Amino acid sequence: MNTVAKLSAYGVALALVAGGAWGAGTAVGPFAGAAGLPGGEDTGHGDAHSGTVAEAAPTDEPGGLASSRGGYTLTPTTTTLTAGTTQPFSFTILGPGGTPVTAYDVEHEKRMHLIVVRRDTAGFQHVHPELAPDGVWSVPLALPQAGSYRVFADFKPAGGSATTLGADVAVAGDFTPAEYQPSRVADVDGYQVRLDGDLAPGKSSKVTLTVTKDGREVTDLQPYLGAYGHLVALRGGDLAYLHVHPDGEPGDGRTKPGPTVTFFAEVPSAGTYRLFLDFQHQGKVRTAEFTVATAGTPASAPQNQTPPPAADDGHGGHG
Repeated sequence: MNTVAKLSAYGVALALVAGGAWGAGTAVGPFAGAAGLPGGEDTGHGDAHSGTVAEAAPTDEPGGLASSRGGYTLTPTTTTLTAGTTQPFSFTILGPGGTPVTAYDVEHEKRMHLIVVRRDTAGFQHVHPELAPDGVWSVPLALPQAGSYRVFADFKPAGGSATTLGADVAVAGDFTPAEYQPSRVADVDGYQVRLDGDLAPGKSSKVTLTVTKDGREVTDLQPYLGAYGHLVALRGGDLAYLHVHPDGEPGDGRTKPGPTVTFFAEVPSAGTYRLFLDFQHQGKVRTAEFTVATAGTPASAPQNQTPPPAADDGHGGHG
């Protein structure tokens, strides 16, 4: 499908539920000292990744489908951005009393993880906003192409439950929607990442990612946010969202720094999923992308095989 589509006419979405140490509704955010207090991030991982099943969401609804859930509401300062420029993006999380939340627990070394992706899953970004004393989160955001984007805020209010909220952001202009053929091997920045394992609806599925560079196995992956890899899965059709952490963690005496990173995920339904793996090597975070159908599910044949380029921000917002 090479036809140019208007922003208002497009709405393809992708997402997933359950599995791993970050489940639908798992939260995180930039840490600054004690929970909810600015200053001094990255003082601990926040959990042990001892389990392989995602933390339970407050309801059966997958995370990220709603902007308001469990008494908390994601409220962007603006829902319209300009393509081709880096600009501040800010938002607040309103609590049950209608006032901005200012205290958050630390999970996975951060108090907030913000995932940004266009609704056709192009332009994936994983960034970490900064929190102001008044409860406003902000982060520089570069969206190089027009389209309708979904932002996912993963967080855990101090003493509360892990929550994932989603909202739409529009970037005006014409664009060509991207479609993706099934893929289990990703080439990114000179690295090749292979995905092995099948997703089976309703049960835990083992998925293994193997990282090589120039034909050689990478055996010195670096910890990033307390793990050797982070996996986001987006289910085709509704933007249900899951951020999964691997089985094991650096320094646990059994988990090696590559070449493989293993995840356990439980998908709720048959369908096609887009998977995004963040991994760090030689001081830089890279993202490998995959398109995988659940066992026995035929993937739809794409018509446009060349996705638009993702934002080349070098994951600068990860720090």
